[in-house]
Amino acid sequence: MSEAVLRTERLSKHFGGLVAVNDVSLEFFADQIHAVIGPNGAGKTTLTSLLSGDLSCTSGCIFLDGEDVAGLSADRISQRGVGRSYQKTNIFLPFTVLENCRIAAQSRLPSSMRFVRAALAYRDVVREAERALAEVGLEHKAQETAATLSHGEQRQLEIAMTLATRPRVLLLDEPLAGMGGEESARMVELLQTLKPAHAMLLVEHDMDAVFALADRLTVMVEGRVLESGTPDAIRASAAVQEAYLGSEGLHA
Repeated sequence: MSEAVLRTERLSKHFGGLVAVNDVSLEFFADQIHAVIGPNGAGKTTLTSLLSGDLSCTSGCIFLDGEDVAGLSADRISQRGVGRSYQKTNIFLPFTVLENCRIAAQSRLPSSMRFVRAALAYRDVVREAERALAEVGLEHKAQETAATLSHGEQRQLEIAMTLATRPRVLLLDEPLAGMGGEESARMVELLQTLKPAHAMLLVEHDMDAVFALADRLTVMVEGRVLESGTPDAIRASAAVQEAYLGSEGLHA
């Protein structure tokens, strides 16, 4: 197996006396979806925030292509090829779908704060935005206002904005949250198409989607890794059944 694109080594985060992430060592590989599951408060979103640079770690290391990036700001980690979506959709509702993606693509210019030329004059930026929209199937919505999109389409747009920055690592925090069956199926299909070009961390409560997508599963409880392995190994784990999934959830 090739080396991990992203890995953590004894990563921890404390909030005063609360240990939100406790001594976590994980690896994320290209062309793999690594799902992290666990009950509310297990530390999943905190882990994602540490990897994206939105939070600084208390101790431990985060290696991206072999370089320790722990302590770097979110924008510097993003520039190194890490993209993130959030639990709560994070888009500009009054702007068009294309404008949302263009803003994301513009962040990759040597200087993104350009005020002399009109934004649409940067054709390379617009093309990157259009490419990202096509990847998620929203190219036909390019001129519509983001606020008019369905919930599922807004989640797709947020992923398109991430793709517009050409990330190699995708950190996806509950991308199926709040979706109905049809929208969830479309999102699962989208994530499957994105997998070959990315190392992906998926935090998700929808067990049907998790077992349909994940190449590897990590179960977190109270900030620590309870168990990590293939989906079949996690299904069969008595410790996981007791701590989180339950006998019925394992067969989802």
